[in-house]
Amino acid sequence: MRDSRETFVNHAFVTGYPIKHSRSPLIHGYWLQQFAIAGSYRAHEVAPEAFPDFMRQLRDGRAGFCGGNVTIPHKEMAFELSDRPDDLSAELGAANTLWLEDGRICAANTDGRGFVANLDERASGWDRISTAVILGAGGASRAVIQAVRDRGVKTIHVVNRTAARAQELADRFGRAVHAHPIAALSEVMAGAGLFVNTTSLGMDGEPAPPIDFSPLANGAVVTDIVYVPLKTPLLRQAEEQGYCIVDGLGMLLHQAAPGFEKWFGQRPVVDEALRQIIIKDMDVHA
Repeated sequence: MRDSRETFVNHAFVTGYPIKHSRSPLIHGYWLQQFAIAGSYRAHEVAPEAFPDFMRQLRDGRAGFCGGNVTIPHKEMAFELSDRPDDLSAELGAANTLWLEDGRICAANTDGRGFVANLDERASGWDRISTAVILGAGGASRAVIQAVRDRGVKTIHVVNRTAARAQELADRFGRAVHAHPIAALSEVMAGAGLFVNTTSLGMDGEPAPPIDFSPLANGAVVTDIVYVPLKTPLLRQAEEQGYCIVDGLGMLLHQAAPGFEKWFGQRPVVDEALRQIIIKDMDVHA
């Protein structure tokens, strides 16, 4: 008798430009092997000018994929060119997960789900807070703001070098979100239970300016969506000052799970073995 887990013989992708350094194939390859699914997931580089044609090929079946992930710089265009975006991606104006239903491209954004799932796993109870501070107002901050707001956090301070960009996010995400210039960082940190870095500060081991985390509430959580290095300079500072820290790798892992379920029909689990596979790859390519 054939194992029912082998029913799905689908092929999925991750696309971006560039895409060769994506770790998504490692993540989904691990799950395909776990479930003994005879499908595939591979990186598929598409230049921005070719992306509309890629979406047409995906829709009519010529691309040979049942769906896939979308990363920089295609997330906004993936949303715009999809047929059935979900509510989260519509509010964000960006999609990172696509799948086909009845010849139409459905779109979702799972970045925010990945962010909060990572916190739930590594800092359980983090959401029993009233105030969060989010550093940065770039594209990466949108899903974080949305997810924190939707979890019920009443006051979200977005701090950015360009205050006007932070204000755009406050206008987009509603009354819970407040925009501030970088000079107000220490003031808005007072009593906050969550601090999130969504900027590239400390990425790839680059130095980061010193931050005094002492205004945060006792027991506050400090997290970073950057995961290379795993413990960023900002997280090291927070840890040295006695705060609970959560690295950004879990966000990458957890955001991948909903797409896998859509394409291959099995709900995967983010476990320590998968985490160690990605960490080992990060060490090899450091």
